[in-house]
Amino acid sequence: MDPVQTEIMKNRFSAMAEEAATLAYRTAHTTFVKQTQDFQVAVADLDGYFFAYPMQTGVVTGSGQTIAGLLKHFCAEQLRPGDVLISNDPFRTDGVVTHMMDIHMARPIFVDGRLACFAWSFIHASDIGGAVPGSISPDLYECFQEGLRIRPKKLVEAGRLNQDIVDILHDNSRIGETIWGDLEAMMAAMRLLDRRINELCEKVGRAGFEQGVADVMAYAEMKARRAISGLTDGQYSFADRIEGDQNGADIEFRCRLTIRGDEAEIDYDGSSPQVRAAFNFTTGDRTHPFLCLALTHYIHTVEPDIPVNGGIMRPIRARAPRGSVMNATFPAAMGNRFVAVMRSYDTLMGCLNQAVPGGIVACGAGQAGIISYAWSPSGDGRQRVAVVEPFSGGSGGRVRGDGVDASDTMIAVLKSAPVEHVESEMPLIVRRHDLVAGSFGHGRFRGGASVAIALENRAPDAAITVRGLDRFRCRPWGVAGGTPGGNSLAEIDAPGQASRTVGRIKVLHLRAGDVLRMRSSSGGGFGDPFEREPDRVLRDVLDELLSREDAETIYGVKIDGDRVDGAVTQRLRAAR
Repeated sequence: MDPVQTEIMKNRFSAMAEEAATLAYRTAHTTFVKQTQDFQVAVADLDGYFFAYPMQTGVVTGSGQTIAGLLKHFCAEQLRPGDVLISNDPFRTDGVVTHMMDIHMARPIFVDGRLACFAWSFIHASDIGGAVPGSISPDLYECFQEGLRIRPKKLVEAGRLNQDIVDILHDNSRIGETIWGDLEAMMAAMRLLDRRINELCEKVGRAGFEQGVADVMAYAEMKARRAISGLTDGQYSFADRIEGDQNGADIEFRCRLTIRGDEAEIDYDGSSPQVRAAFNFTTGDRTHPFLCLALTHYIHTVEPDIPVNGGIMRPIRARAPRGSVMNATFPAAMGNRFVAVMRSYDTLMGCLNQAVPGGIVACGAGQAGIISYAWSPSGDGRQRVAVVEPFSGGSGGRVRGDGVDASDTMIAVLKSAPVEHVESEMPLIVRRHDLVAGSFGHGRFRGGASVAIALENRAPDAAITVRGLDRFRCRPWGVAGGTPGGNSLAEIDAPGQASRTVGRIKVLHLRAGDVLRMRSSSGGGFGDPFEREPDRVLRDVLDELLSREDAETIYGVKIDGDRVDGAVTQRLRAAR
């Protein structure tokens, strides 16, 4: 491996992926793609592993993903220049698709008449039909309730569009035209990647291109092995849960991490079987990235210049038993599956805290909820659907710093939609969207604060669904003496009525003037609160995130005006 040439190729691959992602982002149609950026484009090798992946735009947790489960349905002899493959079927793609709202496409890229690699893209479709607007509700229990499912097919064959598939998409989505607009944006990005790969091959030759792919993947593997070898050898276990409601019991997640030298094994044996609810996802018989996110994030942290490609996964083995909530089988519902992904992340992070001397991070809030809104703009009964906001709480306190307010590390790729955009596109008024004072877990390093949002409905007939809302009872855990984060809350204010708590939201029907108020959970604290630097406590008080009373009782810090009273603080801490 030539280190200089490898670095050049790494940067070239990254640049072409970033360019294509920017094109897709700037030409997309739905709020959830063009604002929140729940989409991506990348380039995969002939085995289906990504070697060119963006890190500035769209979903950036693509380490180790492979599209082999989609490609296996097409032999190389069937593929032609200009083809586009499509599917949103989790079961037939071995977990390439992880819920049916994600529509994946791939475009074979030919160089001098021979297949060289694949451009890939996906969007989270804001609606693909089904029982509820937005296609996702926590209590749906079969994939048939969640809308349209397309087995792997050719959407475009040798440049010719299969209009039958387009018509099916249009006819089965409440917002078929805008979903198709998103897919056209992704196809434009894949055409750009096709052109850039061919330009690169003209410059370095096909052999040089293939060597560059192999070297960049090997470089990522080397970096990943170095990061894993820094962990303490041994076997570690941890458990967490998704809390149940009146329709079901808690869902248990159990993780066992084994570190041996520069390799890691992750096993979720003992976790709950798949459930009659939309919390399932499928991972097949391979090392799926959703089972490894906490570890790959750790690798990226300790090796910040590692390229994002499939080489990261080579020293990792991960499995979840078939029929478990993390490896569900047909016809499991999966729309709300990211709650389960978050809890898998939390359990693996609990193991990593034991494998790193001193620990890493407390539990974060995760994704408090993604809000989908449906309304009828006219009297014809036809609904419009849009995703409003990826509502997120703060991350956990860290071994060397506070958690991040209003953003957890595992889902920081999703961006808030501007209030002006929400209010111009939908009959909603955003009455509140801010941090919640005193909501975080306390510690030497505090957790990230909760977020509160209040949405007033102005339409006469509207419905809201919220996926991901959890942690009403089970608070995000602290580490090394840090306190847990805060719980979630959801309630409705109706004109002339007292506020009522609604808990986990499935489909909530709103009248004009109703206000939905939600508060996310927050990050847990790391370490003893009495060991927190007084100046950090002072800053939180001056920022109005912590009361003076809590500064004194929880942290043992006396605030006098805009400064710390050192003498009283010393006495308070000594007297504990």
